[in-house]
Amino acid sequence: MDIIYLRDLRIDTIIGVYDWERRVKQAVRLDLEMAADVAKAARRDALEDTLNYKAVAKRLIGFVGESRFQLVETLAERAAEVVLTEFQVPWLRLSVNKMGAVRGVRDVGVVIERGTPP
Repeated sequence: MDIIYLRDLRIDTIIGVYDWERRVKQAVRLDLEMAADVAKAARRDALEDTLNYKAVAKRLIGFVGESRFQLVETLAERAAEVVLTEFQVPWLRLSVNKMGAVRGVRDVGVVIERGTPP
């Protein structure tokens, strides 16, 4: 299995359960690992033969930026659904980090895996 990845994709969004969190955008950080077969793209050196990670990032920036979820878990699940369905990715691992959510902790978040590894 080959993996195409995005690291440290930072997006401002409404996320959280407290009243102040519903009024102020906060930064979340996404890390993605997506299964892809890169052999054909490598042979032909052609973008149309691979997973376009720029398109994935752009779609997630729009989706997450407009979302208003309360839970990081819900955000992760819905973002994974977008990538799996819209980009025909068979498997992904997605980390959503809500930086600064807990005092004294640098990072807090969730890691999910969805789909079937090839």
